[in-house]
Amino acid sequence: MMGSEVPTVMNIAPYRHVLAQPGMRWLMFVGLLARIPATAAGMAITLHVVTSLDLNFTEAGIAGAVTMAGVGVGSPILGRLVDKVGLRPVFAVTTIAQAIYWAAAPSLSYPVLVVSAGLAGFASLPIFSVMRQFVAALVTQEHRRPAFALDSMAVELSYMAGPALAVAAVTAFGSPATLYGVGAGLVLAGIVLFAMNPPIRSAAEEQEQADAAPIPRRQWLRPSFLMLLVVTAATTLILSATELSVVAVLEGAGSTQWTGLVIALWCVYSLIGGFVYGALSRGLSPLVLTAGLGALTIPLALLAGPWWWLIAALIPCGLLCAPSLASTVDSVSQLVPAAARGEAMGLHGTALTCGIAIGAPFAGAIIDNLGPQWGFAAAGLTGVLIVAVAIPFWQRTPRPALTFD
Repeated sequence: MMGSEVPTVMNIAPYRHVLAQPGMRWLMFVGLLARIPATAAGMAITLHVVTSLDLNFTEAGIAGAVTMAGVGVGSPILGRLVDKVGLRPVFAVTTIAQAIYWAAAPSLSYPVLVVSAGLAGFASLPIFSVMRQFVAALVTQEHRRPAFALDSMAVELSYMAGPALAVAAVTAFGSPATLYGVGAGLVLAGIVLFAMNPPIRSAAEEQEQADAAPIPRRQWLRPSFLMLLVVTAATTLILSATELSVVAVLEGAGSTQWTGLVIALWCVYSLIGGFVYGALSRGLSPLVLTAGLGALTIPLALLAGPWWWLIAALIPCGLLCAPSLASTVDSVSQLVPAAARGEAMGLHGTALTCGIAIGAPFAGAIIDNLGPQWGFAAAGLTGVLIVAVAIPFWQRTPRPALTFD
């Protein structure tokens, strides 16, 4: 239960406190805009391979998978470099790398494009991970949950906008112009964040690091943190598989034209859930939220029907999407010392990428063999089982009753 009385009007005081921190509003705004070209990149490359190179979706998928593999490998390495040498050197190198790749991409043959995509993924701007470092540096521990909830909602908005803008741009201007536009957006994002140079650690954390000896990785890369990464991957596996299952169910029902609306409303449910979660006075374990997300996804195998019914059936699991992701980021900030936060957030980003990369083909195999609706059940059940395996390794800390502020 959420307390004996639930107020009729949501208290947004936690968000006001977070946004009142110096520089936070501007940083959140810049972070939202900076992520849009990053989320548009995958769709832009996919459509370029299919339309301009006149290849099939399998070949487009290979290019996307290679890019994701590069991001997954590069994310913790770039995070460690941010910890060691600071933000600006890393953003200078990655911004130049993105400028070179996106300027050349429209003229590359498919084999060269695939190889280049992997290298560009490795040297991608670490926007997602460093934004979480900035948030952790600008707010104190007790206010990080609403701050990370805001960040998760910003990510949701960028994923709603980026791919849609890529499709619209390809339709209106063609894929080469779209690739140039994505590259320009990423370069601009890199330049702006380089100029802003937000802190990656608070003043107290900087002083603590200056006075302390280097922290060995073995002190924080422990079973509880590794299990957190596994649970994080399980979360995006569920989300990736659910998205593909939605597409398959609607295609099977002859309602493909409603796919955009259904997925957009699913994202809206996530935004609502993230807002409510951030307004609570106390969060929940990522294990609880991911298990809940999985458990509420399983019944979609039986509830999925016409597009209008699927919109309603997605509400329960949709409400837990952003809270599940926000809770994993919050847990990273609690389990890892500030001096290693960049590498840890990079590993968290790798876990997110792995879940996405595994979820789609996993659901695709279930859909092809058992039917579209069973992708939901397989995704949800897998998530619940992964959480069950993680429970014995999780650090348990006492938590007070959950109430609204």
